[in-house]
Parts: sequence; C-alpha cells; structure tokens
Amino acid sequence: MNIDLTGRTALVTGATGQLGRVMAKTLASCGADVVIHYLNNEAKALEIQAEIQALGRKAVIVQADITNLASVMEMKQQIFKQFDRLDIIVANAVSQYTWTSILEQAPEDYLDQFNSCVMQSVLLTKAFVPQMIENQYGRIIGINTECSLQNFPNQSAYVTGKRGMDGLYRILAKEIGENQITVNQVAPGWMISEKYRGDDPEPSSDYEKNVPLKRRGEDQDIANTVAFLASDLANFITGAFVPVCGGNVMAAI
Repeated sequence: MNIDLTGRTALVTGATGQLGRVMAKTLASCGADVVIHYLNNEAKALEIQAEIQALGRKAVIVQADITNLASVMEMKQQIFKQFDRLDIIVANAVSQYTWTSILEQAPEDYLDQFNSCVMQSVLLTKAFVPQMIENQYGRIIGINTECSLQNFPNQSAYVTGKRGMDGLYRILAKEIGENQITVNQVAPGWMISEKYRGDDPEPSSDYEKNVPLKRRGEDQDIANTVAFLASDLANFITGAFVPVCGGNVMAAI
C-alpha cells in the first residue's frame, strides 16, 4: 500500500521552515505538485523548488503574508495561473516571538499568534474552500503543537493561538464535511530537524526522559503523517487532532 498523490496539487504555507520544507518535498515524492509559500526566505524557496522539480513534479513559489486578506487573495490568483485546482492545504506557517510569562508577555504577541494561527486558516479557507466545494474534494491539514495539551509556563501566547486554531478546525470539519473535504490537525513534538542535526545539537535529555519512546522524533515523521492525511487512505478521517510526539502528550477521550 503506497501513498499516492498523483494528480493532486498541494499548498504548504511556511514551506521554507524547518518542518515545512520536508513536508513540501515529501508530498512531491508521493506524486503531488507543490506550491511553496514563503514570507521572507526566497533563497530557500528556490532551493526547495529545484529539489521538487528534480523529482519530476511541478513546483511554484509564492510570497504572501498569510495574515493579510489581500495578500492571500493575491496568492490565490498566482496559484490559479499555474494550476487548475488546489486539492491540499497544509497550514504550517507560524510567526516567531520571544516566550515569557503572561505578566511579561506583550499584548501584541497574543494578537500576532492569533493572526498567525487562527486567521491564517480563516483566510486560506475563504480563498480556497469554495473551489474545493465545487470539486467535492479537499484536504485541509493544520500544523498545531503538543504545547496545546501541555500548557506549560511561558507558552501562553503560542498556546492561545493554537488552541483557537483547534476550535476553528473542529468547526470547519463539521461545516464542509458533506463536500468530501477533510479537516485535520497534526501536533508535532520537539522534532529533530536541520536546525538540530549539527555537530553540537541542543541538549534534549530532560525532554526525552518524559517521552514514552525515550527519544525525539524526526521532521520526516511529521511529513509522513501529513502525507497520509492528504491521501485517499485517510478519506474517512476528519476532525482529528493527531499528536506526533512519541506519546509525550496524549489526547483525551
């Protein structure tokens, strides 16, 4: 049994990021054509584009502010100049900020995370879901985080944004499910990615000791889960929140 995305077109937001770049290349390796979204890192976007094209898949790069409606709609126009349809959305982009306590966290950081986590998906929905409804097919995959279930000190702005995103995705799954569009979330743990594969990786023993599998996962583990949820193998899974963290957090029933 293989994951076959032949004939599908996927958009990965934040595709130049540590996890996004692996997701984009993995979807392409499964047969999908890929839209590589970036905000600032055009050089990395071009590098990923070349790698995907080397796999024999079509790849285009688009620059957009995914928290701005006009920018998202312009991105939509660029995509549909290159492709007849968009089948898969991976909402992976997220803004970065300095974590601190609620008393010290700047109010604008909460707004920033809300825009990055929640409004990104609202705007992507408004831009692309009408066409998915016409096609009676679609896959929407949001990248959440294990932090949503941890609620540790200093995570408040990030967790607030991601938990808001969780509510949006659960409602969206119910609103558009009849159109054969699935809506799911993948929640990574602290994964090993290019950033942590150097000669002096960041110490992680305190983290790993609490993980049932006693190790950190790889960026590829996230990409594999995204590819599965994007495929027809997962065509009866919607509204799911899937932690990919070695059991570090476990969604309650």
